[in-house]
Amino acid sequence: MERSYVIKPELGKSYPVISHGKGIYLYDSEGKAYIDGCSGAVTASIGHGVEEIAEAMAAQASKVSFAYRSHFSSEAVEELGAKLASWAPGNLNWSFFVSSGSEATETAQKIAIQYWQEKGFARKNRIISRWMSYHGITMGALAMSGHVLRRKRFVPLLQDYPSVSAPYPYRMPAGLSEAEYAMRCADELELSILRIGAENVAAFIAEPVIGASGGAVVPPNGYFQRIREICDKYQVLFIADEVMTGMARTGKKFGIDHWQVQPDLMALGKGMSAGYTPMAAAMATDEIIETITRGSGLIMAGHTYSANPQSAATSLAVVNYMEQNNLLENAATQGEFLLGELKKLAAELPLIGDARGLGLLCGLEFVKDRQTKEPFPLSVGVGSRIISRAFEKGLIVYAAMGGLEGVAGDAIIVSPPLTITKDEVTKLIQILRSAIAEVQAELQREGLLG
Repeated sequence: MERSYVIKPELGKSYPVISHGKGIYLYDSEGKAYIDGCSGAVTASIGHGVEEIAEAMAAQASKVSFAYRSHFSSEAVEELGAKLASWAPGNLNWSFFVSSGSEATETAQKIAIQYWQEKGFARKNRIISRWMSYHGITMGALAMSGHVLRRKRFVPLLQDYPSVSAPYPYRMPAGLSEAEYAMRCADELELSILRIGAENVAAFIAEPVIGASGGAVVPPNGYFQRIREICDKYQVLFIADEVMTGMARTGKKFGIDHWQVQPDLMALGKGMSAGYTPMAAAMATDEIIETITRGSGLIMAGHTYSANPQSAATSLAVVNYMEQNNLLENAATQGEFLLGELKKLAAELPLIGDARGLGLLCGLEFVKDRQTKEPFPLSVGVGSRIISRAFEKGLIVYAAMGGLEGVAGDAIIVSPPLTITKDEVTKLIQILRSAIAEVQAELQREGLLG
């Protein structure tokens, strides 16, 4: 076509046209191959072009693709619900299906507030969240997000939910042990609850590993155990945002499983359908659903495409594929290898301040001075330069900029499909090393890096 009528992420920018994908590779219409080093948006967890998923999609489409949730359930929806209950920790047995991670976190928010209403505590309607977090782009989800760059245009319209610091071990204050730092960060939640009043607080929401706002920031051990204690003490529900970290991405079924903590509510998305269909879910415990069942008997949430059979059948096929091909184990094994290789890059290239991650959710942070950890101002565009250079070389990585109060902080996420092999990780690292080295040399020529 001579012109486009599509609103794209960057207006005026020309994008290559995707042709097809296979495994960890994507191919544009000119035949160029790209390693999908971030699974799209940490989504394409089983890789591209999996025939078994296409067959499941066609089989469901030949029966029925849409039935409104107020009129029907379906075999696919019921089987997916049972499958997720078997994966989830503890008695998180109930799934409310939606179409995106933003809808999932917002639905969890609504269920938390309604739960307390049904118990007779109507004033418990405040959600506490962390700065350096991202829970989605709809207004309710964005209100819970501490991602300064994504919030700033809409602040007058948003609830003032972010109020506590997220643990950020790379920038941990000097003189603290990891255990002391974990307690200091977690205890901010208790202080916030006391300031707001426990009688006003419905829930606390957090990503087990910080994604888009920080670049795979892993909390210190002990942090989430203390968070659980505080939530129990003040009768505050804990919502785990597993949209990015769930469904085997971190080498366990869910990110929170690394600390053996059970949330009251959990938001899923991205990897549960692996990009083959828009699908997400909010999961709740038996106690929450039983309380609402005994009360109004109706959860006030839902969308036109909630729990539609086509997406449910697709997601069920994805989860079955994960189990049949041992992708949970592969994510742990290849994730350990990937992080080791990223740490080697960090030792080799002074531009890299930190390499971190869990499973196949890894990140690199770039700094002006490795000794002082001084960041570049966002105006220099270090992260964007690296992403662009890698893309030119046939590697796609994911942006995680602005984590330092929206004025600094350059990071990327490296999160390839869970099907990746050791040889493919090695190829990914080779391209990434070349891209970072070129940008590092460029910054040195400009006098921006010593």
